[in-house]
Amino acid sequence: MELSDVIAAIHGRLPGLGERIAERIRADVPAYGDEALIPFDSLRTSCTANADLVLGHLRREGAPDPGPARETGRIRAEQGMPLADILHAYRIGFEFMWSEILAEARARPAVPDIQLVDRSAEIWHLFGLYAEAVAAAHRETTAELAVRRGARRSALVEALFSGVLADRTTLWDAARELGLPERGPYAVVAAAADSPGVEPLPGLESALREARLASAWRLLPDQQIGLIALAAPDAEAVALRLLKRTGARLGVSPRFPSLHDTPQALRFARLALAGLPGSAPGVARFDDDPLAMLVAAAPAEAAHLMNVVLKPVLELPGLERARLLDTLENWFAAGGSAATTAERLYVHPNTVRYRLRRVEKLTGLSLTDPHAVAGLRAALLATRNPAAGQGTDTAPASSG
Repeated sequence: MELSDVIAAIHGRLPGLGERIAERIRADVPAYGDEALIPFDSLRTSCTANADLVLGHLRREGAPDPGPARETGRIRAEQGMPLADILHAYRIGFEFMWSEILAEARARPAVPDIQLVDRSAEIWHLFGLYAEAVAAAHRETTAELAVRRGARRSALVEALFSGVLADRTTLWDAARELGLPERGPYAVVAAAADSPGVEPLPGLESALREARLASAWRLLPDQQIGLIALAAPDAEAVALRLLKRTGARLGVSPRFPSLHDTPQALRFARLALAGLPGSAPGVARFDDDPLAMLVAAAPAEAAHLMNVVLKPVLELPGLERARLLDTLENWFAAGGSAATTAERLYVHPNTVRYRLRRVEKLTGLSLTDPHAVAGLRAALLATRNPAAGQGTDTAPASSG
């Protein structure tokens, strides 16, 4: 008697064999126990079809066909089934069929053991072939789904920031799909990107998620923008701490209660970023420096003010101009203290006082006059605009 007779006998019991394999998989692999995800009828049909293919090949009825295995990998990926669980199920199915073959062969002593040895290698070769097909299809489908989800998520985030989503129901649906709460408070972040396609805030979304702060992000050519939900009492403090760790230049909007206000909050965050002094990493909140935000909101008017108030200083040679502007910047940051300014610049306080007198003489404004100080402060803030200094020679500041 040949082993092919044994396999033919098992093949004849195929419908029942497929059901028994399905029952074993459902019992041994928890992921397959969800009837809503994978109905038993669907699992039984899949197991029966795969068993039919394997047994047919073992009966020398054609070359192996990994097509159904690929289809299974695709379907299971769309259902969200982990690849490890799918491969576990395939291994169970092959082990079950081989145990059936062995049991049937033992009931027929005329079957030579050498045939069992030969076919054992063949059946596990088939398992490898089908497992590889399942895995490849699962990975391909998972990658495609990730791209689709990413595109969908990016479109929803863009819709929030642009204000395209208008009615409350649509906003709620978008928030739910993005993993955001329906109600605020929220804050918007805008971070400067060094080059197109390079995230200035890599890993931040994961860090926020670990801190249980939901967020949604979009990468633009010059910025990375994001919306953070601040539901917990300490959420804003936690978010700011994580933002500062990024080492990026970014602006943060005021807190706001409704997703309807996201476009305006994005404007505030960008204004905060524009008002961030210098070029070093830092975090600027819109509410921290109202005057800086007003200057950033009206760049043309601010540039005119700068050229009127600071024109004599801006016309100086580059090194001298930079020293005076740097001293004035640090004097404002030090709250008008010459001693603290000197410490910041590593110079003598008298050097600071001399430079400030130079500013007063050149501009005709007194640093003891509140109105004059306000005008100087606004004009100085305008120099942070990259376009403000076009057409003038610039040089790095010196503390000498």
